Amino acid sequence: MKKRSKRYQENSRKLTGDKTYTPVEALGLLKEAPAAKFDETVEISLRLGVDPKKSDQMVRGTAILPHGTGKSIRVLALVADNRMDEAREAGADFVGAQEYIPKIAGGWLDFDVAVTTPDMLREVAKLGKTLGPRGLMPSPKNGTVTTDIGRTIKELKSGRVEFRMDKNGNVHLVIGKISFEPASLLENFNAAMDALLASRPAAVKGAFIKKAYLSTTMSASLPLVLENK
Repeated sequence: MKKRSKRYQENSRKLTGDKTYTPVEALGLLKEAPAAKFDETVEISLRLGVDPKKSDQMVRGTAILPHGTGKSIRVLALVADNRMDEAREAGADFVGAQEYIPKIAGGWLDFDVAVTTPDMLREVAKLGKTLGPRGLMPSPKNGTVTTDIGRTIKELKSGRVEFRMDKNGNVHLVIGKISFEPASLLENFNAAMDALLASRPAAVKGAFIKKAYLSTTMSASLPLVLENK
């Protein structure tokens, strides 16, 4: 059996049997917990009422967190010359195509997300074997292939996060850092949940969210009670 830290055990003792918590209560408990030696990430974990084996019940989307994730996102914009100024002004950390495509093919991956425009797909497709397995390949499905490159970069830099259901029907969503003010975490939580609910497939019948938990990197998971979900 895995040995739990004293901090984990202390946090776990605050949980009462099968009690569930409202998001406000759960965030309050997480904020009151003994601090770790680093700024922990706060995450929602959800069990969805979908059939992962059915293609018409796949869940994927993006959420724009009003207070960001607490992490600095390095954005690479693979764009043509006539879109470079727009990408730079929007805040992209790396901008270009002819320079960066061969660089990535050679193993350079010092960025967190790549965006491009439809007209560049033929060139960017050459990087599929390199970026695909790492989840870095631009895709229309997650909005990283777009004609509105400036808006997309601004959203990514300010706190846009991607979510995708795993093979067991679960979704995990980062909503910030434990150092955030409770009100900021709650606003991020609500924005994330709204985006998730908006991604509900039409083929899903019954409850879309079966179980939901809130936790930090080092804490026990707090089961949530959600209304109208």
